[in-house]
Amino acid sequence: MPRIAIIGLGLIGGSIGLALKRANLSGVEIAGVARSSDTASRARRAGAIDLPARSAADAARGAGLVIVASPILTIAGVFEEIAPSLDPGAVVTDAASTKALVAQWAKEKLPAHAHFVGGHPMAGKEHQGIDAADADLFKGKPWVIAPDVDAPEAAVNTVIGLVQATGANPVFMDPQEHDSYVAAVSHLPLTVAAALFSVTVDSAAWPELAALASSGFRDTTRLASGSAEMAHDIVQTNRENLLHWIDRFHGELGRFRDVIAKGDSKEIAAAFGRAQLERDNYMVNGPPRRES
Repeated sequence: MPRIAIIGLGLIGGSIGLALKRANLSGVEIAGVARSSDTASRARRAGAIDLPARSAADAARGAGLVIVASPILTIAGVFEEIAPSLDPGAVVTDAASTKALVAQWAKEKLPAHAHFVGGHPMAGKEHQGIDAADADLFKGKPWVIAPDVDAPEAAVNTVIGLVQATGANPVFMDPQEHDSYVAAVSHLPLTVAAALFSVTVDSAAWPELAALASSGFRDTTRLASGSAEMAHDIVQTNRENLLHWIDRFHGELGRFRDVIAKGDSKEIAAAFGRAQLERDNYMVNGPPRRES
């Protein structure tokens, strides 16, 4: 594989580049492109890429693996741009937070001689951009691999190799299945964090509230500092799944409200105690294993 191309050099694309450079892939050139030439130059100085490309098409030309790490709603356009540049057998993957629409765009816009294997690293920060990139961002984290049904084994293995080179753990999943699950564990927390911060900052007592707010408030609202562009694209591409989990959360919040309003000590202790025990068990023992 003479070249790996990374299209999009923000937090995720830059971190992928740093992780791959640290993996010391022998004889591989990493080309990268960003929306601004300044970002690409900073990525090169940071050691995330070897070669800043002039365009996505230039980066993809001659690449055996193309990683699209641009905002979700730009990916269809990226696929169109790189399609004429892809060599036969080239593998294209992505890092988008939603998968079903990306897989559809890949079928529509990528040439038959290239192979698409969708991906989503389940890692991030509230800070964005190449300056926040971190070679350890993916270490020990799940990285969803959602291959096209026609993707050959060699293409899937290429993406598995990418995931393992970054220190992440590959998890195979159907695109629709992925979107329904991340709506619960990623997109709902983002929405709740934004809503919690909004309800407090809109209060007339915000100056006093802000003076009292400490680590609990900061931890709970951390995701509200994330990219508004990313949040917009997530909502636009995973709306129905997110609405499903918002409705479920609304119902659970209503249940807690009823328990609190009733004021029964045993019910209050049981509601909060069960959540504490279940979370502690998850933090100590990790995800439960589903019986075959």
